Amino acid sequence: MRTKLAATLLPLALLALACSDNFTPTVTQSNSSTAATANSSVVPDTSGTTDTSGTTDPTQLAFEWQPFGDNPSDQTVQIGHLPVWIDYNDESKGTFDLYVTRHKAADPAKRIGTLLVNPGGPGFGGSDFAIYADQIYSQTLLDHFDIVAWDPRGTGLTTPAINCIDDYDKYFASTDITPDTPEERQQIIDLAKEFETLCAEKNAKIIQYIGTNNSARDMDSIRSALGEPKISYFGFSYGSELGATWTTLFPHTVRAAVLDGASDPTADFLQSGLQQTAGFENSLNTFLAQCSADKTCVFYNDGKAEAAFDALMLSLDDKPVPSDPDRPLVNRGLALAGVAEAMYSDSSWPELAQALTDAQNGNGSGLLALYDKYYQRQFDGTYDNSLEAFQTISCMDDPARPTVAEDDATAPQYHKVAPRFAPGTTGAYFCTFYPPAEDPRVDITGAGAGPILVVGTTGDPATPLSSTENMAKTLEGGVLLVVVADQHTGYGVNQCSYDTIDGYLVDLKVPASGTRCE
Repeated sequence: MRTKLAATLLPLALLALACSDNFTPTVTQSNSSTAATANSSVVPDTSGTTDTSGTTDPTQLAFEWQPFGDNPSDQTVQIGHLPVWIDYNDESKGTFDLYVTRHKAADPAKRIGTLLVNPGGPGFGGSDFAIYADQIYSQTLLDHFDIVAWDPRGTGLTTPAINCIDDYDKYFASTDITPDTPEERQQIIDLAKEFETLCAEKNAKIIQYIGTNNSARDMDSIRSALGEPKISYFGFSYGSELGATWTTLFPHTVRAAVLDGASDPTADFLQSGLQQTAGFENSLNTFLAQCSADKTCVFYNDGKAEAAFDALMLSLDDKPVPSDPDRPLVNRGLALAGVAEAMYSDSSWPELAQALTDAQNGNGSGLLALYDKYYQRQFDGTYDNSLEAFQTISCMDDPARPTVAEDDATAPQYHKVAPRFAPGTTGAYFCTFYPPAEDPRVDITGAGAGPILVVGTTGDPATPLSSTENMAKTLEGGVLLVVVADQHTGYGVNQCSYDTIDGYLVDLKVPASGTRCE
């Protein structure tokens, strides 16, 4: 489960692109060749919704479901395709071909309907969350719902997909986040401009249409194509933002919605970045305090893990250490990306402790491995398009385009809330060089959608509990569930979280707002 961290931490930004340890699929998507061709005769059905631009006529759209895998008789997991308008207001711009997956209800007699799911991002393909549904969701949900996922427009196996760069190390591992000279500072600016210009130029046809509003419209197109008047939804991390947008645009199509690991919908780009950076700082401090108190922690350092971490970061800033052959030296920025990866779940903390210890001894391979996980580096040395899609979608959702000077002015604010996690002395220039957003994300209300279950964990680094609380307050029918855990998202942490969330989705049993799962 993933979300963004837009902060002045690394060149461009430290992006929270890491997966939660709740689920990491080990098998890549396949059988993607079964495509339903885009049908230019499809016209939006404007009946029965608040936003009339998103619904399509299901009689003219077919998923052409085929089994996933090599056994044609096994129809448990299926793959399909759905064409949706690039611009719902202008058919001439053509279509996206959404890659959609379905895990059929295990007990047809108990089937309630479809549960749309999204793992977060933005920028990540979500189709694995149906393909591997039996590894993610309880048997209760598997029995009662067809679980349907998709790669949102611009991501994963949906076409066309966002593509900006191939060499991530050049942009995210090679620069000094605390530049000492004007030349080093200018290098950060130049790389940000180059990255964002490439994204805009290479994706000119779709860049203004890949934001959250249009992904929410695609959700309604999926619902309509499935032939269901109302549908249920379960979104993790950024998926909460997508789900909240959907409930705002299409409230009368909502049967139930769970938003797990929710961000603050009232926060602007800077406020959101500060909230998230503070969350990562708090989790890092918790990790270091536990290490100082535990002699078995390999980064114990005579009970002074905090001081050892600070000294190591300064050392890496001054003199980076070797990593793997033909890979970058591990500097402070690269190391912090690795630390960010480990903060998503305390189950990764032992790996981080070993990586930090190795770096103390001049070996940066462990931190590089965490950095590679963070940026989704593949075994063959390539990267998927998740980072490019993440940044581009985020900026097309946000109308702000701060100047270089305005962005530089935010660096002290980040450092104040996160002195360990945000040592950078320049801006991130995260959206500075993107074109203006023509369809920024709508204001979230959820008005008319009914009760919406909003889940937050007490030790979430990416979407701190205070952010999730603000989501619950902002939604007209927001109901807060608090899960006590040091990780991002709360589903499956304990039996209480299973029972409460499942009970709401299956039986529409709404818990008292503020219920805690210890």
